[in-house]
Amino acid sequence: MIIALASLMILFSFLTNGVLMTPINLTNLILQNSYILILAVGMLLCTLTGNVDLSVGSAVALIGGVAAVMMADFGMNPFLAVIISLLAGCVIGAWQGFWVAFIKVPAFIVTLAGMLIFRGFALVLLKGTSKGPFPEIFQAIASGFIADPFGGITIFGKRLHALTVLICVVLCAAVLWGEIWKRRKQVKLNFDVLPFEIWLVKVIFLVAVIISFSTVFALYKGIPNILILLGALVAVYHFITVKTIAGRHVYAVGGNAKAAKLSGIKTEWVMFWVYTNMGLLAALAGIVFAARLNVATPKAGNMFELDAIAACYIGGSSVTGGVGTVIGAIVGGLFMGVLNNGMSIMGVGIDWQQVIKGLVLLGAVAFDLYSKSRKDK
Repeated sequence: MIIALASLMILFSFLTNGVLMTPINLTNLILQNSYILILAVGMLLCTLTGNVDLSVGSAVALIGGVAAVMMADFGMNPFLAVIISLLAGCVIGAWQGFWVAFIKVPAFIVTLAGMLIFRGFALVLLKGTSKGPFPEIFQAIASGFIADPFGGITIFGKRLHALTVLICVVLCAAVLWGEIWKRRKQVKLNFDVLPFEIWLVKVIFLVAVIISFSTVFALYKGIPNILILLGALVAVYHFITVKTIAGRHVYAVGGNAKAAKLSGIKTEWVMFWVYTNMGLLAALAGIVFAARLNVATPKAGNMFELDAIAACYIGGSSVTGGVGTVIGAIVGGLFMGVLNNGMSIMGVGIDWQQVIKGLVLLGAVAFDLYSKSRKDK
């Protein structure tokens, strides 16, 4: 999928005469898709259990409204408002998790009901109108950039954001060290490894991607605050899903729920925390979306659930559960974001954009099912 994403970006770069790859456009691409990527991280855990959450778009609208009422109407401190909003998201997720995990109502029905309930509450809370604006410190969550303490640096006649350049160097070094360490460990344990030439191409490709994106950000205003938040989320949830018992339990439940239960896994509690976590990340996405718009609206989050679900499946999640990665979901979300952005620059109508996105999603799921059928033979 990383190769597919890179190929898509190269294609649209040619089709848009380089507009797609301009620093301001790529920065806006990250800012415009940040809330979908946040939702995709939470949705991944739902898809790993073989389910989805259809209510996240409505939850985004409701939590944005909650934050707006606290700050715009009651003048609450933004930090306190954010904390309360996140807690409200946990309550929303726990409510749905209770019905799914303990009452055994199918997740599709519970979250479909949640879609209607939370959207209705958002309309009631905001009285059908928009509410804002927000304090600047709150807006900075979604639209601010990391300040450069070094005052910038000039390279080849171009003024660059020095801190971004430094972060680029650190990331490249980390990737090189990580790939070398992993290969040495695999060789030591007599595991199969990629031929050295292919492995080298892979490492060069990863470093080139980091340098390319870092250069784009360095030429503009530096690294957006939201990108730091996304990076932290990816690191934390990648660790949870790969290195922790709780994460492995999610994969086990998605792979075979009955076998997982017979193995001693408390499957009900796994489902409960997965949906509670989805509520938390939906709240975070609602905060980011409201901060970017600088206003809360009851129409916020419309169709976000479908974009998040599509990101997971395009990124490699299995429709039957038990398969998928956090990084894959992020790449899938970026794939859809680049597709939307590239078609918009080219002037493709929203009607045809919907058709093409639907075909891409259908193709991804069909490929997953085809691959699974081949493995079962």
